[in-house]
Amino acid sequence: MHTVVVGTSDVTASDVLAVARDGARVDLSAEAVAALAAAREIVDALAAKPDPVYGVSTGFGALATRHISPELRAQLQRNIVRSHAAGMGPRVEREVVRSLMFLRLKTLCSGRTGVRPEVAQAMADVLNAGITPVVHEYGSLGCSGDLAPLSHCALTLMGEGEAEGPDGVVRPAGELLAAHGIRPVVLREKEGLALLNGTDGMLGMLVMALADLDLLYKSADVTAALSMEALLGTDKVLAPELHAIRPHPGQAASAANMLAVLDGSGLTGHHQDDAPRVQDAYSVRCAPQVAGAGRDTLAHARLVAERELAAAVDNPVVLPDGRVESNGNFHGAPVAYVLDFLAIAVADLASIAERRTDRLLDKNRSHGLPPFLADDAGVDSGLMIAQYTQAALVGELKRLAVPASADSIPSSAMQEDHVSMGWSAARKLRTAVDNLTRVVAVELYAAARGVELREGLTPAPATREVLKALRQAGVGGPGPDRYLAPDLAAAEAFVRDGRLVAAVERVTGPLR
Repeated sequence: MHTVVVGTSDVTASDVLAVARDGARVDLSAEAVAALAAAREIVDALAAKPDPVYGVSTGFGALATRHISPELRAQLQRNIVRSHAAGMGPRVEREVVRSLMFLRLKTLCSGRTGVRPEVAQAMADVLNAGITPVVHEYGSLGCSGDLAPLSHCALTLMGEGEAEGPDGVVRPAGELLAAHGIRPVVLREKEGLALLNGTDGMLGMLVMALADLDLLYKSADVTAALSMEALLGTDKVLAPELHAIRPHPGQAASAANMLAVLDGSGLTGHHQDDAPRVQDAYSVRCAPQVAGAGRDTLAHARLVAERELAAAVDNPVVLPDGRVESNGNFHGAPVAYVLDFLAIAVADLASIAERRTDRLLDKNRSHGLPPFLADDAGVDSGLMIAQYTQAALVGELKRLAVPASADSIPSSAMQEDHVSMGWSAARKLRTAVDNLTRVVAVELYAAARGVELREGLTPAPATREVLKALRQAGVGGPGPDRYLAPDLAAAEAFVRDGRLVAAVERVTGPLR
């Protein structure tokens, strides 16, 4: 099994994906253990002094004015975890929980939080045992970080609450720890706070969304190219010199991908004489501009994610000079904004894909294709309702594009009077990514049928490879009406697991 070694810095997006999705083992480096021990010495020294220090010898949030005596500090740390583990609603996905635990561990190992090495090791042990704390959909305002979700994880380290074992069965966390030889953690000064004060949930979901969208944007370039073929469009608008004079990198990449897919096509570029067209419709002609803008948004979001992966988010933090200082780095605004930006880009990419599908189905705009791509229109409805489904998905995506980060509901007796709602932005983006996959799958299904109905014309070699792979995947071709949902589900899986892009790249080489 792949192992990710966590040091004091340099955790990558690939590390997050390996732990969250592939179940990679997590080990602590010697450097991380030394940094944990050094920071803990500073916290222990402060705890021994009579002066109150936030998070060490005081209450939290609006209760930070109370000085806590030494005999109550273990109870204080235990209580903050129990009281903050107040999530409600359905459980979030296993990969999300693993990502937020791993990212919290990453910050602990930075040596900026002041927890003991054994606390970090316990978190690594839980991950390696395949134990997944039960974390609920609702509870995080994205400031101070993802408090409720992380508290449910910390509760598991204490041997309390519920968690899912590697067998998928939810059991009391204490039983699961005992079954895997993991001793529950007894928290000391600062440790409860350090376990729950970070933006790890929203960051983990951002990292996973970026990986998914990287594949989906390539997939959308492919389906746009197939639609251009099926509509007998012109690929002249994809010429590199046209995109060089508006030098957005994403636009150039999308145009290059489409051009690579269409290389050698017998359907594009010279059929306008039969049905004169000065220009193709915007949904066809402007595909690289729309997808390219989304790609550039992805690039910005990736930059933010890289900065967050390099960060140590906690409050207070242990600085290299030994000071322990309060700060506002737990605020989720940087992550929340890009999560919302991505949801907007996703909605627009889906919207333009749906318009191409509708054009393929409309006999007045499809340049010779049968109505609804039906076998015997009137007797057969063809793909009429597949487009309805796609339109419903696009409508939902537009609602999901409403930014969560524009909202703020004050909390903690107005101490936390501005929050990011970054967790909510991340949750809706996950839904948006799923729905975009389905929208692209419907366009693929329609465009493939449209190409196949152009009898006597030869599609591009890459398109022929896609059609071959689609049929091998159980996605049916043109013909009389049949039960359509299984075909659409198979097309969705074909897009989701990367077989669409893989089929194209067998001909074109790597897409951009």
